Amino acid sequence: MKAEKIWFDGKFVNWDEAQIHVCTHTLHYGLGVFEGIRCYECHDGRSAIFRLREHIERLYNSAHIVDVEIPYPQNEIEKVCKDIVKVNGFKECYIRPLVFIDSNQLGLYVKEFKVRVAVISWVWGAYLGEEGLRNGIKAKVSSFIRHHVDAGMTKAKVNGQYVNSILAKREAISCGYDEAIMLDTEGYVSEASGENVFIVKHNVLKTTPLTSILPGITRECVIKIANDMGFKVKEERFSRDELYIADEVFFTGTAAEVTPVVNVDGRRIGNGKPGEITKKIQQKFFEVARGMHKEYEDWLTYI
Repeated sequence: MKAEKIWFDGKFVNWDEAQIHVCTHTLHYGLGVFEGIRCYECHDGRSAIFRLREHIERLYNSAHIVDVEIPYPQNEIEKVCKDIVKVNGFKECYIRPLVFIDSNQLGLYVKEFKVRVAVISWVWGAYLGEEGLRNGIKAKVSSFIRHHVDAGMTKAKVNGQYVNSILAKREAISCGYDEAIMLDTEGYVSEASGENVFIVKHNVLKTTPLTSILPGITRECVIKIANDMGFKVKEERFSRDELYIADEVFFTGTAAEVTPVVNVDGRRIGNGKPGEITKKIQQKFFEVARGMHKEYEDWLTYI
């Protein structure tokens, strides 16, 4: 995972020098925001960051939701994301902007505090495994539910809220599954621990609407790609048992990309293999991310 440099509070420092104090406020209470972004090596040998502007815009939106002001303009953080790929000499990598609160005080309410910003990059392959991308994964509906929209700010990518995801994922893995699927407070499918969920039934795609879920950027891309390929996509609620009887299920996310799900709660999905529509969308997504379709070039920021 280790890279040569991290951008930290306005300058590039050596990986091991990017340190914080044990009394850092975010470490204790979880108030901070972050993003996950991928840079791909394209078909022509160039490298391009996928949906950079949209990711950084979401970072700033997340910070605004939790009332934290990022002390750098948005275009500077976008530039840093491009620079760190070059500085570390990567052709492909994962990029993690992180905004957190430093403080010489502890307690839930701190009147004066410093907002610190880091941008980290490292080489990170398929989040749910190359085998999972090819042959699909097994998922478990979690006993942990997703945050209520008024309990956790579900449109913000907040550090501390991911404890909910960690508990769900640990539970799923301890039960022999690869990933967790979480329900909302009314019992409908929300999202996975770090991914959005799609189902396919009778050639129609369905995905959870933007209620209790993080507005996934890969989710948005897949909706656009699927529509352009001639598939009908519905953004509407669906229940747990609809997962079981779906023809296909797949996850989307910056880390997970487009990952087929072939088993949910011990029930085989479809024929137990990645579905044909899932595979077509997955292939098109990777082609788009690697610059093979000019109509989507505005999604790419070349290094």
